[in-house]
Amino acid sequence: MKFAAPGFGRKVLPPASIAEGLPGASRPLVFTNGVFDVLHCGHVTCLAQARALGAALVVALNSDASVRRLGKGDDRPVNALADRVAVVAALEAVDYVTWFGEDTPLALIEAIRPDILAKGGDWAIDKIVGSDSVLSRGGRVFSIPFEHKRSTTTLLQRIRDSKRSSK
Repeated sequence: MKFAAPGFGRKVLPPASIAEGLPGASRPLVFTNGVFDVLHCGHVTCLAQARALGAALVVALNSDASVRRLGKGDDRPVNALADRVAVVAALEAVDYVTWFGEDTPLALIEAIRPDILAKGGDWAIDKIVGSDSVLSRGGRVFSIPFEHKRSTTTLLQRIRDSKRSSK
């Protein structure tokens, strides 16, 4: 993916080359991942909190096919990967953005070797993919408590329900 926008385009690193693109990254390096389909204040708050845990933040997005396999609904993702990457890259808290096509980001975590792994508060630390690897290298893993109870799935359901009731 290539973006004309000079500011956030430099933050986008393809998965095949991300490990080579991070040797100069500030440490401690924080890694998080997710769909980030319809961005809301819960997402941006959690990303800002993840970034505050270290000196740089890498965000890995599920590819469109990976999102569909998560079973979030036939119409998901709402926004294609290129759009989701652009929006997340434009966020101040985010230093690098990449993506993965597998069901989990484990291969990226192994390649990047972050110092810190972070996910939203709905994830128990022992269930966060890659936590064993990061902890075994002396890193830390965080489940960031939600400040804002938001969900893209719930938001989309409200939109669907509102459309049905207005007919």
